[in-house]
Amino acid sequence: MIEILRMALPIYFIIYFGVAFVLKSVVVAKRIGKNPLVLPKDDSAYGLIGRYFKLTLITMFIYVISYAFFPNWHDNFLPISELNLEVTKYIGLAVLLGSLVWTVIAQGHMKNSWRIGIDKDTKTDLVTSGLFTISRNPIFFGIILSLCGLFLTTPNALTALFLILGYVLIQVQIRLEEEFLTKEHGQKYFDYKQKVRRLI
Repeated sequence: MIEILRMALPIYFIIYFGVAFVLKSVVVAKRIGKNPLVLPKDDSAYGLIGRYFKLTLITMFIYVISYAFFPNWHDNFLPISELNLEVTKYIGLAVLLGSLVWTVIAQGHMKNSWRIGIDKDTKTDLVTSGLFTISRNPIFFGIILSLCGLFLTTPNALTALFLILGYVLIQVQIRLEEEFLTKEHGQKYFDYKQKVRRLI
């Protein structure tokens, strides 16, 4: 199983971020004529959240690549033996696959409204169809699933930290976006919030 994970985890995250974020951003950028990456680079709380989230993802990616070459490295991060079972790892792989499919579908439903961050310059449509009928933030939910999948495939203190930190940062980012969407779409977004849960 370890040999499978050594190959599967790096390939998965390359595909996940490549297809779900890089490719989608390139496609949307060509359609709308601007970069959909609109995270601020200033010293605001919003900018800080963006930097911490990027740092978390980069560190996680380094961990996954390192695991491919040094699988025993996992033992240096306080492995959780109770979860370090083959069945748990298979569940983790299933969660990762589900996360990828879920995220790609959700991004397809966003169409040209896809942004990484809050776009204050261009008004985007409020997406309420597809997966957005059961989650106000299906893409963030997909990212949380991927963090859960990584934790289940290699359960240790570091992957638990990725999961906890990623979850907290996502929750803060969601609330920043909700505040903006309420100002942007008013009653329409308020009504949507009453019907659909924040995550699932």
